[in-house]
Amino acid sequence: MVEHGALGEFLRNRRGRIGPAEVGLPPGAGRRQTPGLRREELAALAGVSVDYYIRLERGRDTNPGPAVLDALATALRLDDDERAHLHALAHHAAGRPARRPRPATGVRPGLRLLLESVRPTPAYVLSQTSDVLGANPEGLRLLAGIEQWPGERRNLIRYVFVHPAARTLFVPWRRMAEDCVAHLRTVAAADPESPELARLVAELSRVAEEFAALWRHYDVRVKSGARRSFQHPGVGRLELTSEILTAPDGQRFVAFQPDPGTPDRDAVALLAHAPAYR
Repeated sequence: MVEHGALGEFLRNRRGRIGPAEVGLPPGAGRRQTPGLRREELAALAGVSVDYYIRLERGRDTNPGPAVLDALATALRLDDDERAHLHALAHHAAGRPARRPRPATGVRPGLRLLLESVRPTPAYVLSQTSDVLGANPEGLRLLAGIEQWPGERRNLIRYVFVHPAARTLFVPWRRMAEDCVAHLRTVAAADPESPELARLVAELSRVAEEFAALWRHYDVRVKSGARRSFQHPGVGRLELTSEILTAPDGQRFVAFQPDPGTPDRDAVALLAHAPAYR
């Protein structure tokens, strides 16, 4: 969820990650009590007054214009995903939330057909908060042990942090964990009132300290295709590339593809018949 004052929280977080030397500023007089740029330094880089910037951080001004946001994003060296996140936070802080889509509860028929069409490529349909709405047999078996959970608990991010098999399945596990939480932060900015998101963040913050720490770290990243390594208990090592297609209603079709002519292609063909995780 996006907490009250999320715009200021994000600005403070990113300000604390940049040292004066990185932006060509001298260290300045006096000892720095906290890491990163001082408020007055960031304000000067962005071309806004110190008082105005302080009001933004403290949530006293919640309606910065696009030009101000772009200037802050440039001064903070935000990438495209982080810049979009900053604009989304400001949009909601100004009381202009977009109309919430109804949460997906089932797979769209076209995507369900696609799950079967791409076999034996492991594939899933995920909600915005990464609930596994549907999967083909290879996709279900790739996430070793997730079939042990009832359908309503099958969530990719919950699996990464809670299921014991995930720690050895994803190589390296830490990278997958960071990507999941960074993606969830973008969902939080786009739909801050989502009860599904609030429940998932609260649950994982309570049961997984690593999730709570990554959530506080506040990385922002939109999930896109990536090379992933797996150490699967049934078929061994796999190198797969994910492709992600997002439908207008927010459902995401995710497929993990092997390179043609590689042992990985043979391995995915065996996934549906691999022994269940014990």
